[in-house]
Amino acid sequence: MIHGSIPALITPFRDGGVDELAFQRLVETQIAAGSHGLVPCGTTGESVTLSFAEHIRVVRLCVEAAAGRVPVIAGAGSNATAHAIELAKGAKAAGADAALIVSPYYNKPNQEGLYAHFKAIHDAVDLPIVLYNIPGRSVVDISVETMGRLAKLANIVGLKDATGDLGRVSRQRAACGDAFIQLSGDDPSALGFNAHGGRGCISVTANAAPALCAQVQEATLQGAFETARAIDDKLAPLHKALFVEPSPGPAKYACSLLGLCTDEVRLPMLACTDTAKTEIHAAMKHVGLL
Repeated sequence: MIHGSIPALITPFRDGGVDELAFQRLVETQIAAGSHGLVPCGTTGESVTLSFAEHIRVVRLCVEAAAGRVPVIAGAGSNATAHAIELAKGAKAAGADAALIVSPYYNKPNQEGLYAHFKAIHDAVDLPIVLYNIPGRSVVDISVETMGRLAKLANIVGLKDATGDLGRVSRQRAACGDAFIQLSGDDPSALGFNAHGGRGCISVTANAAPALCAQVQEATLQGAFETARAIDDKLAPLHKALFVEPSPGPAKYACSLLGLCTDEVRLPMLACTDTAKTEIHAAMKHVGLL
């Protein structure tokens, strides 16, 4: 079952191309540290700057490296429904266990348009789907009522919720049922999200601190919230530092400090400024990663 700490993996680059060796080493590092699943080609993976061939290649590399040890939930969203279907079919062909489908960005569809978009993908590809609601980036918000309608479709199994509204967890559970998997998309509030009934976090911080993020998730899912709070308090400066400048620049810099990859990003993203690097370095030391 999809649960726990699920890193939204960065896509390492070197000299403009995907660094395949670094990516597969990152996957191995994540699994060894206790991550419960993997998301290649999400927002943190700079999916919108990857070509179609690169996108599917990265998913396949992740599946190969994971070797069935944890589920691979491949990012496959687009603001063009036909392209999202193409990406989801590619993810399935590459061996992904599920697809993460973001709400269409820029187009600003209404609720009926959102429902039709996700249903079209659902009907075209026989693959479990995790919806991704992130109004801050996509501008549109999948309403609780629309979520409830979508949850009735057989292969729509869960949600990554990056709204930051913890009160929605209970409302979504009432609309979608207890079997619907709710995952946080916001590291700083992930502990509270689970207290409301969530089952995990698709995490940016887990790129740099996979073991600690896995420990927080395991503790919350066992009801050991005092233990989880102690670990999460330690992680709090890192949660903040990894968004001091536009993501995934900070996450890539943090991983470069660990020798996992370069800090290279693709335009329109930029590498971190020296000011940001100082804050990220300090947060990494605070957590005990350096």
